[in-house]
Amino acid sequence: MKVRSVFLIGAVVLLGLTAFAQDYSKFEVTVDYSYVRYSPSHAYVKNSYSLNGAGGSFDYNFTRYIGVKAEFEGYGSNTQNFSAPPGSVLCPTGCAGSVQANMFTYLFGPQIGIRTGKFRPFANLLFGGAHSNFYANVHSLTGGAAVAPAGNTFAMIFGGGFDIPVNHSGTIAIRPAEVDYFYTRFNNSQTGAQSNFRYQAGVVFNFGR
Repeated sequence: MKVRSVFLIGAVVLLGLTAFAQDYSKFEVTVDYSYVRYSPSHAYVKNSYSLNGAGGSFDYNFTRYIGVKAEFEGYGSNTQNFSAPPGSVLCPTGCAGSVQANMFTYLFGPQIGIRTGKFRPFANLLFGGAHSNFYANVHSLTGGAAVAPAGNTFAMIFGGGFDIPVNHSGTIAIRPAEVDYFYTRFNNSQTGAQSNFRYQAGVVFNFGR
């Protein structure tokens, strides 16, 4: 009788621990609005400017706190004035004008956070690449070098935010804010690196609880 009772208690505890361990979403899909305050850090565009865009991400959670994330975002800018000095890659004789450009980012890396509760903070460190047609557009306008400057570069973001569930099951959450440091390294500038600010907000869908 005692052995049966111990077995029964053990089975209940084991099932309880299993349910507790699985009480979080294995998959998160986010659809977001994304804003970047871009700092060119080169002589062609003097001031920082805004990029508005949208995209989404997919997060697979290994545990309640640790996951891996893949993110894809696209941005567009208003028309920007540029001025390239003589001897530059864009136009060796020097030039000035206006151009509009887009940027696309693809980033991957770890995300840590709290997967349950009414307030779900998280932080992520993502690495990948960015592509912009800014230099190609300027090249086509100015007829500069024989080969258009590269439009691809290394990119990284580091930051975090929080989610707030909007239904009882927690499968849908609002992301009011994610704030990130956004680093790019387009090598067609004088410094070869750009330090930017990024803000995101969106809706998160949780699956596989």
